Amino acid sequence: MLSLPAVIASALLLLAAVIRKRKTGSPPKWIIIDGSNVMYWRNNTPKLDTVREVLRLLMRQGYTVGIMFDANAGYLLSDHYIHDGKMGKLLGLPKNQIMVVPKGTPADPYILQAARDFGAPIVTNDQFKDWSNDFPEVRTPGHLIKGQYQGAKLSLDLAKQHKSPS
Repeated sequence: MLSLPAVIASALLLLAAVIRKRKTGSPPKWIIIDGSNVMYWRNNTPKLDTVREVLRLLMRQGYTVGIMFDANAGYLLSDHYIHDGKMGKLLGLPKNQIMVVPKGTPADPYILQAARDFGAPIVTNDQFKDWSNDFPEVRTPGHLIKGQYQGAKLSLDLAKQHKSPS
């Protein structure tokens, strides 16, 4: 039941990759952000600014970013539902690089499937232990990129990033 939406999400991200490759001549270096996890990194309070800061850092590093959120992210951020298009506008990304998963569905399998489809690491502090049998790559060092704030300074553990096969 979750595989069809995950495939659709991956197809949208793939389309974005094809468009970018045509523009730049080189394939994108994908990375997936677990938006619902990252938005809590600063002071354990959900903030879209936290996701924006992680997004900017990754884009400066040359990544093409896909961000996925649980359906309740909008309620946590602004007391109302926020769909993909509006979330994209709020983050300054095209709609095809953002996904707010359907209500009642966890974002985890969408995140994990997109990362698998693109050979991309995931920026999150989640361990995805409930999903590790279906997605054993979460146990590969560097597949899950952890981050944190030390005071006001963001740090991401990109140095340990696993190099996916090309």
